Amino acid sequence: MKNGKQMHKKKDVKFKFNFSWKNILLYSFLGFFLLFILIGLNQPFQEIKTVPISTVIKEVREGQVEKISITGTKLTVTQKNGQKTQAFKETGESIYQIFKDAGISKQDLEKTNIVVNDNSSLNNWVNILSSVLPVVLMVAFFYFLFRQARGAQESIFSFGKSSAKLFGKDTPKIGFADVAGVDEAKQELTEIVDFLKNPGKYKAMGARTPKGVLMVGPSGTGKTLLARATAGEANVPFFSMAGSEFMEMLVGVGASRVRDLFNTAKKSQPAIIFIDEIDAIGRQRGVGLMGGHDEREQTLNQILVEMDGFAPTEQLVVIAATNRPDVLDPALVRPGRFDRRVVLDMPDIEGRKAILTIHAKGKPFEQNVDWDKVAKRTVGFSGADLENMLNEAAILAARLSKKAIDMKDLEEAATKVKLGPEKRRLQSDQDHKMTAYHEAGHALVSWQMPHMDSVHRISIVSRGMSLGHTMMEPTERVHETKTHLLEQIAVMLGGRAAESLVFNEMTTGASDDIAKATEVARTMVVEYGMSSLGPINLDGEKHPFYDQATLSPDMASKVDAEIKSITDNGYKIAIDVLKKLTKKLDLLAGELLKKETIESEEFERIVGPKKAFLTSR
Repeated sequence: MKNGKQMHKKKDVKFKFNFSWKNILLYSFLGFFLLFILIGLNQPFQEIKTVPISTVIKEVREGQVEKISITGTKLTVTQKNGQKTQAFKETGESIYQIFKDAGISKQDLEKTNIVVNDNSSLNNWVNILSSVLPVVLMVAFFYFLFRQARGAQESIFSFGKSSAKLFGKDTPKIGFADVAGVDEAKQELTEIVDFLKNPGKYKAMGARTPKGVLMVGPSGTGKTLLARATAGEANVPFFSMAGSEFMEMLVGVGASRVRDLFNTAKKSQPAIIFIDEIDAIGRQRGVGLMGGHDEREQTLNQILVEMDGFAPTEQLVVIAATNRPDVLDPALVRPGRFDRRVVLDMPDIEGRKAILTIHAKGKPFEQNVDWDKVAKRTVGFSGADLENMLNEAAILAARLSKKAIDMKDLEEAATKVKLGPEKRRLQSDQDHKMTAYHEAGHALVSWQMPHMDSVHRISIVSRGMSLGHTMMEPTERVHETKTHLLEQIAVMLGGRAAESLVFNEMTTGASDDIAKATEVARTMVVEYGMSSLGPINLDGEKHPFYDQATLSPDMASKVDAEIKSITDNGYKIAIDVLKKLTKKLDLLAGELLKKETIESEEFERIVGPKKAFLTSR
């Protein structure tokens, strides 16, 4: 059976030869090189003296010759003293007849060993190839140069051609059923699909053709996937091109590619043009600071002209995607060009369930996998994050030689996607102890704050750039309250507070916590108006080309004072909480040093259940 498998594998092996001009030229030169080696091997290695045929006859008559080797017309004579010479005879003339005419008797001739090598056909082929092959190679070489020059010339004139990828009717399609977590966006695009399928009923009502749809959302929320699904549902050609692909070193190439793209799509209408990352060419045009002949501006101007020039009868829709709508030119996003703006947000819990169902197809899972728990665990994950998480779980299960993916694999994969892989760094006992108290401080302050989420996991295993982490069970929130933000700051500074209380020392491990707490406090002051400065936005409007100071020195000083007051108050709250929970802090840090990772159930067993806090609005 084993031999049969091996034989079957041998039959499956196929050798393919690529008959391109480059390969033909390469193999021709290689054959020419081998031919010269063959000719060289056919020649003797030592220099042999050439003598007349009469000298050979004289030496044979005198009995000095031991052997005569005849190859074609060449005679190689080996004398009894070991010396070799060579001579040449007439073509077609027999060596025996030559010796007979010279008067050499048959007895004298028998004393000489005469060997006739019949390889005249090889010599003929070698002579023919050595004369013809150089000519063939020269012709092939110049033909190759001609093709290269013509290709370069064609590439120069093809700079202005569009490089858009076409997903035609024969391409494997995806539909709205393959996209989840963006139900509102799908509903918005359903009308576009219906228009491309049934334009007549809209024209009968006097409805204008929707020219463009701008999809806005964070990375990984499915903008490109949704655009392809729209084309699949409408069953129309789909031209896809990234914004950066329009740009080229030569001026005017981008505008030329825009014209070519729209002309090609119009020939295939009804069709959809998809421009990904349109902010690469659609940024707001400068006012007096930059010239109007900038390549990016010319490309943008051409897009504006093409979208404004749609005839009412044309069935062509432009879909663009970006995660930076704030930098787009107002002329691009006005009604009449991009008529609709579809916003894609991070999926909610129901959306995450649907996304997990789609990406779980084709992967074996254990029966005890709780998808509701996985969906709750992945608050803030995009569709791309969820797909990556399931892939990481599958890789982990395969590495451990499991037959199916279980909850442990999904939990580890979710943590890896969010924080990075585990890193077993070499640390001293003192470093481990500091990390344990640091994370225990975060967890206990969060446990004591009434509006904070429950602790999900505490670990002192290094991941990414952090030496440990404390994870919460996130809750879906639409609004952030001032109370919750202040509690977040206290929790962020809980690690520094624990270090100060236990070791009477400060470490660099709290640097990231301090940066995040400061950023939250600053946002509360300058954007949300949650300070004594009142409900005023102090962030200002940023100019697209230069920064302009919007705060006076006096107001900037007040903003700094408010930020410091908020962070100082959060740190004081953290200190007060940990002073009351010193015994629990020591107990929790000790368990972390023993087990390195503590889950929510064990955390509540150590410190007790978190008190529920209800609020009414």
